[in-house]
Amino acid sequence: MLISSIRTSIFSGCRRAGHAFQNSNQSPQLRQWLVRRGQSTITAEAGVPSTPAAVSLPNAASNRIVGRWLLGCSGLVVGAVVLGGVTRLTESGLSMVDWHLVREMKPPQSEAEWQAEFSKYQQFPEFKIMNHDMTLPEFKFIFYMEWGHRMWGRLVGLAYILPTVYFWRKGYFTRSMKGKVLGLCGFVFFQGLLGWYMVKSGLEDKPESHDIPRVSQYRLSAHLGSALLLYCASLWTGLTQLMPAHKLAETKRLMQLRRFAKGTGGLVFLTALSGAFVAGLDAGLVYNSFPKMGERWIPDDLLAFSPTLKNFFENPTTVQFDHRILAISSLTAITGLYLFSRRMVLPRRAKIAISLLAAMAYGQVALGISTLLLYVPTPLAATHQSGSVALLSLAIWVLAELRKMPK
Repeated sequence: MLISSIRTSIFSGCRRAGHAFQNSNQSPQLRQWLVRRGQSTITAEAGVPSTPAAVSLPNAASNRIVGRWLLGCSGLVVGAVVLGGVTRLTESGLSMVDWHLVREMKPPQSEAEWQAEFSKYQQFPEFKIMNHDMTLPEFKFIFYMEWGHRMWGRLVGLAYILPTVYFWRKGYFTRSMKGKVLGLCGFVFFQGLLGWYMVKSGLEDKPESHDIPRVSQYRLSAHLGSALLLYCASLWTGLTQLMPAHKLAETKRLMQLRRFAKGTGGLVFLTALSGAFVAGLDAGLVYNSFPKMGERWIPDDLLAFSPTLKNFFENPTTVQFDHRILAISSLTAITGLYLFSRRMVLPRRAKIAISLLAAMAYGQVALGISTLLLYVPTPLAATHQSGSVALLSLAIWVLAELRKMPK
């Protein structure tokens, strides 16, 4: 403050002296010297900040950090989807008959606690109808499967929420990114509630039904669909943060390719979602033959239910038939996308993504056919379900590579 005051006084004095000399008849050389002296003082004053400048993280660096975090979160969502599929295949999803956010994080420890948990399970339809001869060790296996799935879901929630709070306080998010991460965190919470809503449908007594106890295929599809949406949104946002858009000439063929890729990605998503109806109705256990369904291309009981619309969601034969059609359509679309892209000049990374998408599509169809012909063995069925997520991931990557440059 003292130095600043002295400089200001000197500058003021020099300026007054300059005005005095301008009003007098003194030498012009002296007046020019005084003017130059005043200007240099102003420059020196401007160059000295009064407070230290705030150090901000470079935008590119913060984007990389946020992008890697979102890719890690999407990987955890994949784990939840795979683990949920295995839980469904091992018929473990109805072993925990209540839901508590914190209390159930600790599994039973003593023999008495296990017996109490087993007694609660014995009061519900799955035990009474299907598992009435189940032993306590067998119950422990299905309990730990469902418990692991629920704990993984809590891990996913923490992986989204805690870093969001930290990055928000550090200022890593742009205004648009704040809305996106809030939406993702809200979706995680919704996904947990939807999971319990699904489980409740399998715990209800249905005296009028002669079917085995199972969760509603509608709620199962909603649960899987919301998980896939969460995964796609996280993966897309993470990739766009990490990978800059290619500078591609907006030609007519490129716009056609982009629309083709979007339609193909939507078809892949719809095929994966139809797999939830197949799992929910155990539709993979009917017509274990390919390419025909039994002795026919179109089975007799395809539209056995009334009204007709009910067949598409509740008839196992129709659900399997639809899944076959969607899978073949996805394979055809991906093959067409690959062939169409070969005639275009695209960045190397985009070509790799499209090639991997095509290779994965053929592998996924082979897995599906094998799962069907072998009567849905758990390891192969779990691999097939995981393959659907891998195929969807590659479709998202292709779309990220072909996206437009931001304006």
